[in-house]
Amino acid sequence: MALSVGIVGLPNVGKSTLFTALTQKSVLIANYPFATIDPSVGVVAVPDPRLMRLSEMSTSKKTIPAAVEFVDIAGLVKGASEGEGLGNKFLSTIREVDAIAEVVRIFDDEDVMHVHRDVDPRHDIEIINLELVLADLETVRKRADRVERDARSGDKVAIAEAAVLKRILPALESGRLAQSVTLSAEEQPLIKGLHLLTIKPILYVLNRKNGAVNVDAEKGERWRELQKFFEDNNAQYVIVDAGTELELNDVHDDERDQFRRDLGLAENGINALIRAGYNLLNLMSYFTTGEDETRAWTVKRDSTAPEAAAAIHTDFQQKFIRADVINWEKLLGAGSWVTAREKGLVRTEGKEYIVQDGDVMEFKI
Repeated sequence: MALSVGIVGLPNVGKSTLFTALTQKSVLIANYPFATIDPSVGVVAVPDPRLMRLSEMSTSKKTIPAAVEFVDIAGLVKGASEGEGLGNKFLSTIREVDAIAEVVRIFDDEDVMHVHRDVDPRHDIEIINLELVLADLETVRKRADRVERDARSGDKVAIAEAAVLKRILPALESGRLAQSVTLSAEEQPLIKGLHLLTIKPILYVLNRKNGAVNVDAEKGERWRELQKFFEDNNAQYVIVDAGTELELNDVHDDERDQFRRDLGLAENGINALIRAGYNLLNLMSYFTTGEDETRAWTVKRDSTAPEAAAAIHTDFQQKFIRADVINWEKLLGAGSWVTAREKGLVRTEGKEYIVQDGDVMEFKI
């Protein structure tokens, strides 16, 4: 299941540093059915300690994590929606990703020039989001004109799509993201083909810098304004020190956590970002485990057992009969599939079963 997160941001916010730190955690491409990966794309393993523990229990020859693609997208400048800078390249690339990681600088450093001179995180977010909104506004206006003609002829699909566009258009015209308009499950497919930029989920990545004046530590007006924006928009964010995380990639695993503590970093910011990106896409993992391999499979939350089986192979969905299921902790507690079955811990589930995060499954076809 190839899923991608596009990294966007203004110049000099740490976008390239973050991408380099991420791609140094890349997994073997050969294990994943993705298209050819170019230098601006990194396939990154989703940190999951459950996977390693299951692999150790099964003494698996291979351990394959879930993965997310991160795409380093050309930097954005004001006027990108009108072709300024690399605007057209930026917009065309971002249409192809599933979610957006918007990198926002939250540190003051005279040696690293800010494109707008002063560091103002909320203002930076507004610039980026406005460019995305303006691009979507042009797309929706053009589409609305065409659909309106078809709707007048009585085309039911066109009538339904026109109604959705009429709700999205005023939101964009007022500068709001398309995602601010609540759409039903039936309405969402009607505009999927437009690939609207602002309908995509956004994760704000606040990049701080060790030794600099950081907005989150300062807790002044800039931080309060930023927090208000997140609260007003129900937005998700993570805080990362991309420069430090890049440096720590060269530190031995045993010493890395101690270095973070010495630097006052609560956790691995890159791992937090990867997990947040995974959650942002409304994804979860179930597992298969055995002597040959232990693997985390990526599925959308609320997937049925046959839908989850399709992650392994489409035939598994079509020929699905039932699934044997056990929670990963219960399996580890039992010590093996055999013991878990003997204790009656393994359940048999049918086509209506909703797979839970952390399920360990065997499919019968």
